Amino acid sequence: MSLVRIGRMGRTHGVQGEVNLDGASLTPLELHAIKRFVWRRAGKPERVLTLVAARPALTRILVRFEGITVCEQAAELTNGELWAAPQELPDPGPGTVYTFQLVGLRVETEEGRVLGVIVEVISTGAHPVYAVRGARELLVPGAPGVVKRVDLEAGLMVVALPAGLEEL
Repeated sequence: MSLVRIGRMGRTHGVQGEVNLDGASLTPLELHAIKRFVWRRAGKPERVLTLVAARPALTRILVRFEGITVCEQAAELTNGELWAAPQELPDPGPGTVYTFQLVGLRVETEEGRVLGVIVEVISTGAHPVYAVRGARELLVPGAPGVVKRVDLEAGLMVVALPAGLEEL
C-alpha cells in the first residue's frame, strides 16, 4: 500500500501521552478526518495508530492516540513518522495541491524549455522553494508570478523564472 508522509513525531508533551507532530501541513481537524495512521521508524515494526486528539501548539500539532495514555508510551513514538493513505486525505481545495503531489513533476519554462524534475519541496516562512534537478539543480521559488500552472495529470509545472535565477 502506497502511503503519504504526514509528519515526524517529535518529543513528548506532558504526562498524558501527547506527542509533537512536526512538519505536518494538515490542520488538527483534517487529522481527525483521517483518524487512522501508520507509524514507521527504522528498525521498529510498523504500528497502526488511531487518533484520539489533535490540537495546535505554536508551530506544531500535539497528537494523542488510542491506547497511549502516559509519557513513557508516547516516548516510543518519538523520531518516527506518521503516514496515511492518500485517498483518506481531505481535498486540499481548488487550485491547491499537497506537497507530495509536486515531487516528481517535470518543470518547464513558459517557452517549453525543460528545467528538470522537482526532487524536494523546501518549506520557508513565506513560499515553498522547489528543488529542481535537471542539467543542473535550481531552487525555484513557489511564489505567485513564478508558478504559472500545475497540471498533475500531465505531471507538469510551468514556471516563469525570476531574472538572474539561472546565473546563481
